[in-house]
Amino acid sequence: MGAINGNEFINRVNQLKNEIWFDGQKIEGLISEHSAFKGIIQEKAALYDLQLNPKFKNEMTFLSPETGDSIGLSFLQPKSKEDLIKRRKMIEHWAKQTYGIMGRSPDYLNTVLMSFASSAGFLEGKENCYPENLIKFFKYAREKDLSFTHTFISPQVNRSHLYLENSDEPIAAKVVDVSEDGIVIKGARLLATQGGITDEVLVFSVGRFIFNEDEAFAFSIPSNTKGLKFICRDIFAGGTSHFDHPLSSRFEEMDSIVVFDNVLVPWERVFYYDNGEVAEDFIIKSSFHAFAKHQVVTRQIVKTEFLLGIAQLLIETINIGEYQHIHDKVSEIIAGLETMKALLERAENNASLDEFGFMRPDIFPLKVAGYIFPKIYPRFTEIIQLIGASGMITLPTEKAFQSSIRPDLNQYLQGATKSAEDRVKIFRLAWDLTMSSFGTRQTQYERYFFGDPIRISSDLYKSFPKEEYVKNVSQFLNLKES
Repeated sequence: MGAINGNEFINRVNQLKNEIWFDGQKIEGLISEHSAFKGIIQEKAALYDLQLNPKFKNEMTFLSPETGDSIGLSFLQPKSKEDLIKRRKMIEHWAKQTYGIMGRSPDYLNTVLMSFASSAGFLEGKENCYPENLIKFFKYAREKDLSFTHTFISPQVNRSHLYLENSDEPIAAKVVDVSEDGIVIKGARLLATQGGITDEVLVFSVGRFIFNEDEAFAFSIPSNTKGLKFICRDIFAGGTSHFDHPLSSRFEEMDSIVVFDNVLVPWERVFYYDNGEVAEDFIIKSSFHAFAKHQVVTRQIVKTEFLLGIAQLLIETINIGEYQHIHDKVSEIIAGLETMKALLERAENNASLDEFGFMRPDIFPLKVAGYIFPKIYPRFTEIIQLIGASGMITLPTEKAFQSSIRPDLNQYLQGATKSAEDRVKIFRLAWDLTMSSFGTRQTQYERYFFGDPIRISSDLYKSFPKEEYVKNVSQFLNLKES
């Protein structure tokens, strides 16, 4: 089959008839026509069309080693630095199509699955682990160009380090039965972005805080599996008008709780279960962080370029480019952008073959980028707010420009270099990215993309090789070894 186009993606999602709950009601009918999902589904379809566009196809696909069909390059397991750069260029194409706004473009989870399959050798010989299932499923997903949502975390009932759930009915999803047909899962997981509008749900238990072996598992199942439901949050799209809500009308990805009501996961879809040590170690020792961060940093660079463009357009529109405080603010964005670019380039330049024979980006520049971006992104949105000032508030709608008051708007809302209508378009874009409910979700999303920023900094401190620097200083001081 190979790489799919946009219509094939839409048709496949419609045919799944997943159980999705929105605003207290179960969604009936075509999901692609539902107001809460129509925008994002259309934008995802455009991404699938892009990979088959003759202009980009050679940079978006490669030939399947199994069938010879053209398949998505996000599934490519890199064997060289050249392969890494091919992957990055593919990621850039999709990121630029969405201006870096779509955090769960298909390449992210394709990359995640690729990284897990590329590290399947870690599972060899370990109890209740099935690396052959992981590799076989990866190849199946690659050939069918499957789309994914994922869920890695449990509901936030009690975030204490010592909390142990012992309720009669499971809250966190766990294995409640094991049979000859597979494992049975009951409970809930967070936070499935685009949950319900993908072919599959990729579920991994990861991290250091799994106390119950029955919560340690990894698998993937179709989104329409019996007993599986998606409960959506409130919508952050302000409406369907691209004028009034230029970003949220297109890129509202929707997040959901995934509920497992005695869901049977067939054995061929189980990658591991009932092994807390593997659940803790696999995410660290696999190539997950290296490849996932490589994809994310590439997208975040494109997003930062978009923010820089918005900031400068605001400046030109109201002619405030002569002020030094404006220069200082925009220079912050420029410095952040160039820092992220340098870190990504270093990660690729210092890439090396891992123990499984795949070319893995250098993790430390990517960890530094992952430490920096959650801090600088909120500041960049604040800078746009400060540049826009009160102009971010006085924003009439598209219908206002189509009414009898348009002459007043044209007179009183014109910019130094732009008509009133174009000025409002620019400011509404800045508002939608930084001040709307959609925009504030974007900020929170980037803050916590890879988890708690404090844990990220702690991991960077503990994992970074500092010994050589200490040794250098010790030699300078001629210190005696303790």
